[in-house]
Formats: sequence, structure tokens, C-alpha cells
Amino acid sequence: MMDSTVLDAFVVLDDGVVERPELTIALDVATRTICAAVLRAKGTRSVDAAQLLAQMMVPAPMRPGWAEALAMEHSVVPYERLLSRDARLEGAAARPVITPQTIVVDQGNVFVSSSFIAACESLGISVQPAPPGNGPAKGHVERTFSSINTLFVQHVAAYTGSHTGERGKDAEGEAVWTLAQLAEMFQEWIICGWQEREHDGLRHPMMPRCALSPNEMWAALVAVCGYVPVPLGREDYIELMPVKRQKINDYGIRIDYRTYDHKVLNSYRGERSPAADGLWEIHYNPHAPGQVWVRLPKPDQPRGYGWEAVPWIHHTLVTAPFTDFTWQHLRRTVARRADRAQHEHDLALALRELLERAAAGHGTRREKVVAARARTAATDGAVWGILYGRQPEAEADELGEDVFDDIEDDEELLTDDGTLSIWPTEHTPQSDSSTGAVQEVGVPAPGRPQVTVYDPFEESLKW
Repeated sequence: MMDSTVLDAFVVLDDGVVERPELTIALDVATRTICAAVLRAKGTRSVDAAQLLAQMMVPAPMRPGWAEALAMEHSVVPYERLLSRDARLEGAAARPVITPQTIVVDQGNVFVSSSFIAACESLGISVQPAPPGNGPAKGHVERTFSSINTLFVQHVAAYTGSHTGERGKDAEGEAVWTLAQLAEMFQEWIICGWQEREHDGLRHPMMPRCALSPNEMWAALVAVCGYVPVPLGREDYIELMPVKRQKINDYGIRIDYRTYDHKVLNSYRGERSPAADGLWEIHYNPHAPGQVWVRLPKPDQPRGYGWEAVPWIHHTLVTAPFTDFTWQHLRRTVARRADRAQHEHDLALALRELLERAAAGHGTRREKVVAARARTAATDGAVWGILYGRQPEAEADELGEDVFDDIEDDEELLTDDGTLSIWPTEHTPQSDSSTGAVQEVGVPAPGRPQVTVYDPFEESLKW
């Protein structure tokens, strides 16, 4: 079961903006395990729900500073047997790795969006929407939110209470934790506070009088159901992002008054894709719209296709992080006074000015909140580097040195409009995973993606 709620505590965003964050969790009903959790500033998107899907299927690495007792090898989980099946469990935290068959969600826009449903289809997961306005239909996750509130949130500084009658005089003034710090504490509490806590609803058939913890219940069930590791790489993460299907024009790709262009598109401008509708598959991250990924045919690769990163043509003009939420705020405030290309340039200039004003502590409260959410969302995106075993600092240093060193000697990185592209083809992230079905060009249909990250039949043949 998946659901989101506004946390009953204030956190400090950039520039001192204080706000209540949103918590989205995935709960396994059979074991009461909190499989994954994402803490965001207000504005949870479908890409956050897709992040939950990826988190629950891969082992959670131990974070720096965590006690050794939180490692899986020191828990009740049959670590040695599982390690022989999945080498990624070495050094992992004591959080179960669960591949769901069905996900129960409410009628929220995030969970019924076409992007989230497509992400579930790519992983072979069924989506079951609960009836609207029916809390008991997903009572397990609602009760878990209540337990999180009483067991964890009420002990956090700037606790707001469930209603204003339980709130102090100046709860906002007591906020001391940033969103990243609170998310780190919550991830640690899940392992040491929730997964090791006995639940009255968890009983073993051979020991009905003994209440079990989520980890103990998972250890019992994994012996019955088995364990099959699901390999996920960076290309799989791209497939879980929201998707658009459209043409590659002479000027590149245009999404919501943002034009993306790169020399890798030269061979495909004005051409039809191998798909039945003739449109190209484009994935984007609403929390980092500075670039998109285009799926292009590559017969020499095992999957028959590859992902190419295409930057925004004005990414050198706007170097500070921003989100789609920030862009939509500008779209509503900046009037159009020229053609489409000039209007996009005006929006980019207005975006840079807004981010610079907010960074200097000026601007309205609304502008400060918009900029703070953008920087916080950009920082939260580093969780994918942790998820796949690469530290974000190392990755940033690696990209920064290699990319900008090559830019000095490469004059072909200039796009058609004269702007400089910092994402050449040689540095587009590629997946290290060699799994996945080999797919012929032209197979995918526009409505239901045919490329699957995990094929149970193929995986069973390998094992």
C-alpha cells in the first residue's frame, strides 16, 4: 500500500523558509514493513512514487554514522543464505527487500497518473485503486501513519500536533532540522525503531501467542516464497521517470516552453520513430528539468535501444537548481510579449533573477518558498546515487572534472542556437546492468510500454 501525508512537524528549507514536508511511504501488508519512504517539500510528484518502487526492490545501503547493529548481517534475517543469492546485500542495512505483486493506492493524482501506472507496468506490478473517500480500504497504511506520528514525529523538534489544539505557541520557531537531516533520521528510525518492533497483527502459524517484528515476519515468509534479486541500473531509473511522446523537430524537443537540443538528435530530426505512432519516447524529471532523456534505437546494445541525455538550451543561463514547480510559477507571472523563442529566453532570464533574488534574501515570501523548494528537491535527487551504490559527492566531482575539461577542447558542443552543452554523448549515464529482455526496434507501443525491467519467466530460467 502506498500513500502520502503532510508530516506533523516543521523543517527548515533553504534561506530559513519553514514548512511542513510531505511523507510518502510504501507498506508491505504481509510483514508491516515500511519498504521505502520519501520525504519531500510540498509537491510530491509521480517521480517520487517511482522512486519508492526502486527503493523497495534494492537493498538499502548502510549510511555513514549508523551503528553496526543496524546492518542486515546482525539482524534476524537469514543473511548468509540471502547473500549467496544477492551479493548486493553485503553491507546492506536490516531492511527487507520486497518485490510487490499488487500496489493499493488512493485516488490521488500522483498514484493514478499515467506516469506512475507506466512505471508499475514496466516492473510487472498491478495497481489497485481504492474507492474514493474510503479510508478503511487502505487502513494498514493509514494506521502506520498514526504510529509514525506517535512513535517518531512527536519527538522531533517543531512538532505541530495533529491539530491546532495540540500545537504550542511558536512551533515554527522551534524548527531546527533541515529536510535532509530529518529524512536521514527517519530512515534510521525505520530500521532500528520500526522493523525491530513487535506488532500484534504479526503472528507465526507455529507460534500464535508470540507477536513478531516486521523483520522476523519477513524472515519467516522469505523461506516460503523465496527470494529473487531484481537488478536495477541507471537506465531502469530513467524508465521509471514520467514520459512524454512527441516528435523531434528541427529545433529539437519542446516541453512546456522549454526547448531541449543536442547534436545526438541530428540523425532523427523530422523522422518517425520505430513505434507505431511515429513519436519518440522522452523521459524527464520534474525536480530537475534541466535535461531530458530520449530513447533512441541502438541495435548494437542488448536491449536494442539506448538513452541519450539532451540538455535545455538555456541551461548555461540558469545554473542554479530549479523544478517544474518553479517554472510554472514563472509561466503565470511573466507575460508573453514576443514570439515563442524570445518568450522562452525571457522566462529563462526571469528564472535566473528569481533564484538570485531568493539566494540574496530578497524577494517576496512566495518567491523565497519557490526557490527553497527547488534547491531542496535538487538535493533530494542525490538519493539515487546512494540507492545504486554511488555517493553523490563523488559523482558530482567526477562529472565536474571530466565534462568541463572536455568542454575546453571540444568546439562541437555548441548547439544550434549558440549555447554551450555540458552533456556530450560520451558522458551520458549508461547502465551497468546487463539484464533485461533483448528488444527489437519498433516493438514498443505508445500506450503500454513493452520494455520490462524485470521479467519473472526469464529470471526463473536463469536461476
